[in-house]
Amino acid sequence: MTVDPLHAIALELVSGGRGLLAADESLPTANKRFAPLGIPQTEEMRRAYREMLFTTPGLGKYISGVILFDETIRQSRKDGVSFVKTLVDGGMIPGIKPDKGRVELALHPGEEVTEGLDGLAVRVAEYARMGAKFGKWRAVISIGPGTPTDAALEANAMGLAQYAAICQAGGLVPIVEAEVLMDGGRTHSLEQSFSAHERTLRKVFDALNDEDVVLERMILKPSMVIPGEKSTQQVTPNDVATATVRCFKRWVPAAVPGIVFLSGGQSPEQATANLNEISRVGKTEGAPWPLTFSFSRALQDTALATWRGNEANAQRAQAELLKRARLASLATQGKYDPTMERER
Repeated sequence: MTVDPLHAIALELVSGGRGLLAADESLPTANKRFAPLGIPQTEEMRRAYREMLFTTPGLGKYISGVILFDETIRQSRKDGVSFVKTLVDGGMIPGIKPDKGRVELALHPGEEVTEGLDGLAVRVAEYARMGAKFGKWRAVISIGPGTPTDAALEANAMGLAQYAAICQAGGLVPIVEAEVLMDGGRTHSLEQSFSAHERTLRKVFDALNDEDVVLERMILKPSMVIPGEKSTQQVTPNDVATATVRCFKRWVPAAVPGIVFLSGGQSPEQATANLNEISRVGKTEGAPWPLTFSFSRALQDTALATWRGNEANAQRAQAELLKRARLASLATQGKYDPTMERER
């Protein structure tokens, strides 16, 4: 039987208790994270930071793939070895964020749509030649008075589906990221989050079907079903996990090879505790797909704060990254305990 290469890559990305490191921050976002720490906002400092992350010894034990930005996939270590080769040599799969960012959706204040479909096939072909094996396209859904609207859901679902089709045609596994925002001062409840996730997932998978996207050749990257960061509602990790697993079992086809949750502005500890409970509940409830992570800040924040642009801090920063990756990996197996945060 012929092995489907995209299906094989998708399965590898979600196997063995490993997850993804999202290191695909745009230039403004990367600079925004550097600024409070006094790190110069230059291309060289961004390169040095990514080199520190990607050369962490043993990172491939917990990280299956790394999402890169256009600038980053073209960069190399100080010794001239490309970041793509560095990741492959470390047992990780390189991927790419090929979208062009978000703009306000016309006639819908407060809602956004992701740009970048124009010329995407050409960019996908270039990234594939450079060694990328998967892509990631982020669409954001906002909960507020009167939102999300059907227009916003449909526009973002269509964009995600067309991106996924172009990726598969160009030889990349598409990671479909549909994020229902919880940060930015949002006050919505767990129930409102559940409703928004349901509506989003239904639209996304309808659009994927319309574009003939092969589900076995993609991965879903969603947010967790969680109240807004400023909500007064008190919920436990079990509340989050129960709502998340129920919602996703209802709307995500079993053919999808895996689900990689984003952290979405949660603290590293909160994201890891919620992922642990989602994994535990998912196993109990018979979730048909691996449940793992694709974290950015929840993996990087402590490492970045430790590094602070100083090469002398690199080993300690790498130890912080490795710790967070190890704890996230344990959470995918339901083996994380908050007391582990005190371990060194």
